[in-house]
Formats: sequence, C-alpha cells, structure tokens
Amino acid sequence: MISWDHFNWFAGVTLGCWTVSFVNILLNKKILWAQVFTAIGFISYGLFIALLWINLERPPMRTMGETRLWYSFFLVLVGYITYAKWQYKWMLSYSLFVAMIFVIVNILKPEIHSKNLMPALQSIWFVPHVTAYILSYAILGAATIVGLKQLYQYDENDKLIDFTDNLVYIGFGLLMLGMLMGAVWAKAAWGHYWSWDPKETWAFVTAAAYLFYIHIRWNNHYRKTALWMLVIAFICLMITWKGVNYLPSAKNSVHVYGQQ
Repeated sequence: MISWDHFNWFAGVTLGCWTVSFVNILLNKKILWAQVFTAIGFISYGLFIALLWINLERPPMRTMGETRLWYSFFLVLVGYITYAKWQYKWMLSYSLFVAMIFVIVNILKPEIHSKNLMPALQSIWFVPHVTAYILSYAILGAATIVGLKQLYQYDENDKLIDFTDNLVYIGFGLLMLGMLMGAVWAKAAWGHYWSWDPKETWAFVTAAAYLFYIHIRWNNHYRKTALWMLVIAFICLMITWKGVNYLPSAKNSVHVYGQQ
C-alpha cells in the first residue's frame, strides 16, 4: 500500500516534470512541451494523493504536510487553467515554481501520518471545509503573484488588474464559504458557531483584509494602494494557515489537531 514513505518517489517524478516545464517556459521554448510535462507531473502528484487517501482510510487533510500537498496541487491547477484561458506563460511558471517549493518542504519535513481522526474531524464538513480553504489559498496565492508582477512593472494601463480582481473575487468567495462551513461544523462539534479561537480570529482578519482590497478597487485612483493591500492580505492568510500555530495562545486552540 502507498504510504508517506513512498512520497519521495512520486515527488521526484513530479519535480522532474515540473522543472522541465519551468525551464521550458523560462527559455521561451515550445509551450506545448511545458503543458505536457506539467500535466504528467500533476497526474503523478494527484495519484499519490489518491493512493495515500485510500491507504489512510481518511482524507489526507489533517496535518500541515497534508495541507501542503493540496496547496501545491491546487496552485498548479490554477496556473494551468489561467494559462489555458488567458495565455499567461509567466503565471504558469510562477505557479510551478511556488508549488515545487512546497513539494520540497514536504520532502525535507516528513511527518507521521496516522489513520486516526479525532471525533470532531469525523464530520461530513471535514472535506468540503478544508477543500474550500486550501483552494481559496491557492487562488489568492496566484492573485498575489499577479499583484507582485504589477508592482514590479507598474503600468497605469495594465490590464492585469482585472485579472487580479477576478482571482480575488473567486478566492474570497471560497474563503467565505470555507468559513461558513466551519461555523456550521463548529456548532455541531462544540455547540457554538464562533469562539474567537486564534485560528478563527486570524481567519476573520484575513477575510477583512481581502474585503478591504475589494473596496479599494472600487476607486481606481488607489490602484497601487490596492496592490500593496493584496500583499498584506496574503501575509495575513499565511499567518492564519501557518503562523497562528506558533502563537502562545494557540496552545489551547481547538485547531491544534492540524499539527498532530
């Protein structure tokens, strides 16, 4: 059976394919080969996730390493779809590069992945809640990549701002959906929708930051300010996902199961 011990084999194939794709795009070679190798690496990575799911007999969404699996998976998917629709080769290359970093982190930081799920996680809300959040993180990460490109090559007439807005709208919608499902899940598991748990507090801060970006974008005179706000919002998102776990107040958090 496939377990985390086999991750390096699948990761090696994935990294090899995605590296070929990244270099191909960087050297401005035929994009067809980049698409082919991106797809092969994506299939290899997705196959590992599916087989790990079968072996664990639970969704591989509990630990930080498992969420990194999904983040890199979704990020490449977003990059591939945006290239297919808008033909932004640089977007696909950046998505591949960031995804590879997360794959390498998982290689360097192997975790113990047990089959056990605490009672609170044995819920119908587990998969849709985590999926909505991680997919939103990937889309908002892609939006940040586009935003940073605009800040580096600032142009008042740059059409990329509309592309950024669309990514933020979709990502923010998924973020709010994940938060709402989490509230319903919390009510069923702990008897209350919201408790200002450290993770919940930072999720609220992150949502507010992206909502602030959306409001700033209504006034085109503050476009550069909006792009910086997008960067700040993504930092808040990273704190929500990873940074909160290092806060002293998180020791008693109901979300600490994610690190076990």
